[in-house]
Amino acid sequence: MRARGATCGATATEPATVFPPAPALVWNDQLTHAARNHVQDMATRNYFAHVTPEGVSPSERVTLTGYRWRMTGENIAAGYPDPAAVVEGWLKSPGHCRNLMNPGYRDLGVGLFRDSDSADKYGSYWAQSFGTRQGQ
Repeated sequence: MRARGATCGATATEPATVFPPAPALVWNDQLTHAARNHVQDMATRNYFAHVTPEGVSPSERVTLTGYRWRMTGENIAAGYPDPAAVVEGWLKSPGHCRNLMNPGYRDLGVGLFRDSDSADKYGSYWAQSFGTRQGQ
């Protein structure tokens, strides 16, 4: 997807953004840890938000893993049945698409948690943690 480039849709306050092809992201275990912990926390405590009920932000989660970042971002989603569907949803969302296509991001971690509790309204929670290390 990043190799092809993309046009990320317009919002009420911003025009569409055309992104040329961008370098592939590199898997990062620390970012994966941040993403996996967040999706499990959302499922276990039945909330869906970038910021935890205690106020922990995506950048704070990344910092807690020891990843020394210059820039960081996060995409979250819930209720999607498979990876293709969640990526399609992110690409249709201007902000999520911009994170996916931002050439400034170098590293990526991904988390998925499937909640077997039949009372859970989403069933699956997805997260991407993006980052670029200090000095990159």
